[in-house]
Amino acid sequence: MLISPASSLWALSLASSWVYNGVSAQTWCGKNYMITEPVTDPGGQFPISLTFAEPHLALRCGPAVKPYLPEDVDSHLTDPTFTSILLDTPVTFTNISGATVLSNASNSTSLSNLSLDVKVLLDGKTLTSGSVPLNTSKHTLPFSLSTLTPRTDAYNVTCIGLLPTGEQVLGSSLLTFLPEKPDGIGGVTKMDMRSGALLAKPPTGEDGPYEGIFPIGFYTQYGSYLATNLSISGVLKEQGCVHPVPDFDNVTVLDEVLDKMQEAGLWLMYDMRNTYQNSTSVTEQVNHIKSRPNLLLWYTADEPDGTSDPLNATALTKNLINTLDGGDGQGGAGYHPVSLVLNCENYFWSEYSNGADILLQDTYMIGNNVTFSNQWGTACTVDYGDCGCDNCKGSFADISTRMDEFYERAFIEGWELEKVVWTVPQGFGNDTYWTRFPTGEEWVVQSIVGINHGGLGVVSWDDPTPDDIKASASSLAKALTSGSSPLAAFILDPFTTFRQVTTQTGIDIGLWTLDGTTLMLAANMNYENATIEAAELGLGKGNDGFGGGLKKVFCSGVCDASDLKKSVIVLGSVSSGAFILA
Repeated sequence: MLISPASSLWALSLASSWVYNGVSAQTWCGKNYMITEPVTDPGGQFPISLTFAEPHLALRCGPAVKPYLPEDVDSHLTDPTFTSILLDTPVTFTNISGATVLSNASNSTSLSNLSLDVKVLLDGKTLTSGSVPLNTSKHTLPFSLSTLTPRTDAYNVTCIGLLPTGEQVLGSSLLTFLPEKPDGIGGVTKMDMRSGALLAKPPTGEDGPYEGIFPIGFYTQYGSYLATNLSISGVLKEQGCVHPVPDFDNVTVLDEVLDKMQEAGLWLMYDMRNTYQNSTSVTEQVNHIKSRPNLLLWYTADEPDGTSDPLNATALTKNLINTLDGGDGQGGAGYHPVSLVLNCENYFWSEYSNGADILLQDTYMIGNNVTFSNQWGTACTVDYGDCGCDNCKGSFADISTRMDEFYERAFIEGWELEKVVWTVPQGFGNDTYWTRFPTGEEWVVQSIVGINHGGLGVVSWDDPTPDDIKASASSLAKALTSGSSPLAAFILDPFTTFRQVTTQTGIDIGLWTLDGTTLMLAANMNYENATIEAAELGLGKGNDGFGGGLKKVFCSGVCDASDLKKSVIVLGSVSSGAFILA
């Protein structure tokens, strides 16, 4: 039986309590927010990196895919890097995890001309080796799984890099090579760390190949919506992914809802937010749900940084879930990844992030006064107040800033080959801090800004949502996953090259290039028309601007690309578009 959150006293708390001079106070992101409470240092800020005079080198390594299965042995002949070790070799003048000073190299030769001779050891035995350039990312060293034995325990990976100067750098990680899924596991979700994509077979349970999944959907209210009408799953089919929001107080009805989701081909993001710190409840839920073929991933903590949950809570639960889901519970992968969402801009980020493979950020600034809380009658600053959007400025750039910060911190921690980030667009309004709903066009801008800054999934809070948001979400989902030029085919391909540009006119642009063809995904963050110029992006041919090879494949709002010989594209107020440039 699944435990109802109402049976756990800690599940009822909305914010953490602490005592200041003998007075109990409430906090969010470690900050006092009641008008009667003092301003104090919330603590928990991510450390500012030190700056060095000499260059430093770090060696990061990890498997291209997690987990590997016996089905992967010698079965990817057309994709030789699928079974490989990824290596990052950043040269930096700031303090990042594992960095070693390059005193000899910096005095002897140009760093750009150097490479590392890397040997990769698996449990102390040589797995693969090769030459790796400095300052490269996700360089691949292929290996063969045929020499390894599938097992629950992850293999220890040690990477040793040697410079021509004799200097040595080290890196380490884990490689998971699980047995074929047992009967109690319904499906497997692999993470392709070359692109960050999820790989899975059809959610209906029918046999089929693994395909890249770009999840787009909503946190969906369960008791008041999904459980009241079993035909809703069919209506939601275009989303591709549904995240039911607990309580799940009737397991029989829950099973009926999840059965309908599976029939409709909807992926399940299973949420244990209210009970994730209760190991008995987590064990019961995981054992009940893990046999479902449409289970895409687990979801544990919902804004644990806001409520100041115990700092080790997310990591403990992740390890427990992995143990129940086929893994070793010691950092190796299970048959499905684990996710959570963080709400705070900068509050014990590393500690809470340690408990997930997939991190979500929810930055809600639309219809919101982010500098003064009408809810509490106080200002919102870096050390005081709660405005519903922590340390925000009140623009779409809050999303890109949050996404960039998450990835930058993951890089500093040495996690860039282990974790990915998804985005949570605001799909609600007329509630506490938020005086209105976003429009459908604003919803798309939020989503595309998140994608352009590394978001590999879009899960909006929340559904039910207004019709224009739902229509816009369906339109974006179709463009991402279907049609003759699905956007996800560019975004998820491990051989795509990517760059992000924010133009002087305030348009956020992502550019994915694959086999000589470029996908341009653009979002106008202004409430007025703005233009994209080919020259600013380094696109087009000669004086022909974008040329005649530009094809519009998606538009939200106004996207004027009527004269392809011109050097500009006009996007209307908070409009977005996707274009293919051959």
